[in-house]
Amino acid sequence: MSFADFISLGPLITLFTAVVISMLLIAIRRNHRITYAFSLLAYLMALTAIIPAMLYIPHTVPPLLVVDEFSLFNTGLVLTSGFIILLLSYNYFEEREERKEEYYLLLPLATTGALVLVVSRHFMSLFLGLEILSISLYGLIAYLRARERSDEAGIKYLILAALSSAFLLFGMALVYAFTGHMDFPGIGAALRQAGYIPVTVLAGFGMMLIGIGFKLGVVPFHMWAPDIYEGAPLPVSAFIATISKGGMLVVLIRFYVDIHGNDYSMIWWMLAIVAVASMFVGNWLALTQQNIKRILAYSSIAHMGYILVAFLSGVQTGLEAISFYLVAYFITSIGAFGVLIVMSSSVQDAETLDDYRGMFWRYPWVATVFTAMLLSLAGIPLTAGFIGKFYIVMAGVNGHMWFLLFMLVINSVIGLYYYIRIIAMMFKAPATGEVTYIKPSLPVAGNITLMLLTLVLIGLGIYPTAMMQLIQQMMKMIV
Repeated sequence: MSFADFISLGPLITLFTAVVISMLLIAIRRNHRITYAFSLLAYLMALTAIIPAMLYIPHTVPPLLVVDEFSLFNTGLVLTSGFIILLLSYNYFEEREERKEEYYLLLPLATTGALVLVVSRHFMSLFLGLEILSISLYGLIAYLRARERSDEAGIKYLILAALSSAFLLFGMALVYAFTGHMDFPGIGAALRQAGYIPVTVLAGFGMMLIGIGFKLGVVPFHMWAPDIYEGAPLPVSAFIATISKGGMLVVLIRFYVDIHGNDYSMIWWMLAIVAVASMFVGNWLALTQQNIKRILAYSSIAHMGYILVAFLSGVQTGLEAISFYLVAYFITSIGAFGVLIVMSSSVQDAETLDDYRGMFWRYPWVATVFTAMLLSLAGIPLTAGFIGKFYIVMAGVNGHMWFLLFMLVINSVIGLYYYIRIIAMMFKAPATGEVTYIKPSLPVAGNITLMLLTLVLIGLGIYPTAMMQLIQQMMKMIV
């Protein structure tokens, strides 16, 4: 490995090294506070390592990895999101009976897997990153072993993830059998030279779509999502909803751009059907739920459908819209799960709609934050979610995708209902006329984190120009 390789992959190497050191720290002495503080420091150091890496971009570590503005932007997004989830995790695990320290090994390791996906440009690195991410998630999802639902969720994820990995591997093998390449640009060049997509490659892409669709939680590969979200610890659910899906989406964008996916109508139609089905099924099933974790799970399925609309537009503004929407979605989802985390007691998670009845009269500040997050998910003005959805609609208009846009508008209206239902529940007066408190006090770190997320959410909703200019700059590197 050259010096330039080492610096370019600095964030990834830093975080992975921190996992090894954490393991040694735990072996020497178990201490929740020390392990937590060291993990926070590791994320900060990995974020700092992005700065020297910028001096060497674009840089390729042949044949597996590429570090450019696009990957560094998403590396920053993944690390920042991981840092915020970690901030919210301390009090949640401190109140629970299980051993806490191993959580701080698994979370950075899963983040490392997502970082490998972000810089991948080859089937081998894609699969390696995916497996690091998946294996870490097996442990994270089933981390609270005293809970029956946690074990069940872990086993379900293990079985389905193994199945989807098998489909992904078989699909890669079929693509390699025809093209003779495993790197994305090589596959794109081979297909262009052939001038068509043979049945073998089309079958390979279809099998790969099953593996990727499982990670993204899109229809019809979404069945695992509600049970996993419900059974996993809340910080892990936030991780799955954001970093896990985001890493997979970034590598999908790079693959689609490198093989010139828009030139092949069959691939476009497969993704379009998945997009429409995800929007309708996600929103429709969310309407029937009483559990907020499950509502957020189905909501995330619908949001993946929205993102695919921009993805399929085939214009540069579509890729820019996806990046902005991802930023908005990460902030909003982590904020929404953050509210659930700070409201949960040591006995059980605050996850049913009834837990939030009259919440505004007990915890006005947290209810206001939750309202802002839900309005952003619904795409209401003055929030980052509205700007993200606006850019997606603009990309759809530029790509003349009127049918998909019509579906998006219909589903946005459907989605508005179940977000408003939660907000209405929070503003209901207490049934007995007496204000009761579930928790005597809320964690300070959690409240400060929620405040910062809300400020960024509204800031991007009012002034998105700086973020959009940064995204436009990085997109020039891959388009």
